[in-house]
Amino acid sequence: MASLTIEAVSQQEQKYRLKHLTYEDAWQIGVFIRNKAQAEYLPVAIEVWAFGQPLFFSAQSGSVIDNIEWMKRKRNTVLRTGHSSLFMGLTYALAGQPMENKPYIDQTEYCDHGGSFPILHESGAVLGAVTLSGLPSEQDHTLAISGLQHLLAAQDMTL
Repeated sequence: MASLTIEAVSQQEQKYRLKHLTYEDAWQIGVFIRNKAQAEYLPVAIEVWAFGQPLFFSAQSGSVIDNIEWMKRKRNTVLRTGHSSLFMGLTYALAGQPMENKPYIDQTEYCDHGGSFPILHESGAVLGAVTLSGLPSEQDHTLAISGLQHLLAAQDMTL
């Protein structure tokens, strides 16, 4: 897999925005990712978080309890910054300042590894996050985006 650039991830964050989000939409995002992970035998944990709570959770065969902790840390990064956890990792790397060296960021609560992508309203407001753990950073990131792509395509078909 080719490495994603900070510019490419920024474009994704601009592109994958929703007109609205419902509880059912969040469930559909999660189910789509779960079905894809299951079909490809991917050992991931999946979470869709919105409105201050988890609206979808699934742990696939081969995932481990540590994946839940990684998801929490990735999600917290998205909710704090409004950017994907991969974007933040690339930003810190570009600056030569890894997140773990930031004294004001609690490493037990935040991380800058890819795998959590913001659920953004078209206005840019953060509604929640789609988060995965279990694969390398860019693969978790890409799989998270696939759920948003699916929902956006479904919403476009209903217009």
